[in-house]
Amino acid sequence: MNNKSFKLGTLATAVALVSVMASCQNKDNGAATGSTAKTETASVKSGEPIVYVDSDSLLTKYQYFKDLKVKLDAKSKSAQTDLASKQQAFQREVAQYQQSQNTMPADQRASTEERLGRKQQELQTYQQNAGAALQNEQAEEQEKLYNKIADYLKVYAKGKGYKMVLTYQKGNSAILFADASLDVTSEVIVGLNEGYKSDKK
Repeated sequence: MNNKSFKLGTLATAVALVSVMASCQNKDNGAATGSTAKTETASVKSGEPIVYVDSDSLLTKYQYFKDLKVKLDAKSKSAQTDLASKQQAFQREVAQYQQSQNTMPADQRASTEERLGRKQQELQTYQQNAGAALQNEQAEEQEKLYNKIADYLKVYAKGKGYKMVLTYQKGNSAILFADASLDVTSEVIVGLNEGYKSDKK
C-alpha cells in the first residue's frame, strides 16, 4: 500500500486557496485579484486594506493542524502495519504450499491453489479499500481545516476592516511581492490557536 501519511504540502495547497472577501465578493475572483496584489500593497488605502497570511508558517504553527497530522500519521502507520502483517501471513501460506505441493494429490493441489488465489484477491481488495478509506478521511480533514481557517479569517477580516486576506506560499503563490507590513500571519496563528484551545476544553 502506498504511504498515505498526512502530507504538509497537501494542506498547504488547500490553505493556499483561502482568499476571504469580507465584503461578500465572489470567492472565485480571488485568484485574479491576487495577481494585482503587488501594486495594491505599495499604498494600501485605509478604507480597503489587503493583508496576507504565510500558509507555510500558518500550518507549521497552528496546533490543530499539528495534532491532526499526528493523528492521521498514526492511522496511516497502523494501516500499513496491519497490511504488512496480512501480506506476511499470506506469503507464509504460499511458501508452505510450494514446499509440499509435489507430495499433494492433484485435487488437493487444485483446491489449495484456488483457496490461495481467493486469499490473494481478498488481500488486494483489502489494500485498495484501506487506501481509499485513508484518502477519504484525509480529504474530509482537509475540508475541515480549510473551513476552520476560512471561517476564522472572515471574522478576523471583518473585525479589522480588511477587505481581502490573501495567502502566500514560497514558490507557489500568485503574489509576486508583498510588503512585510501587510503580513498578519502571527496574529492569525495566535487567534486560531486560542480558538482551538477553547474548542478542546
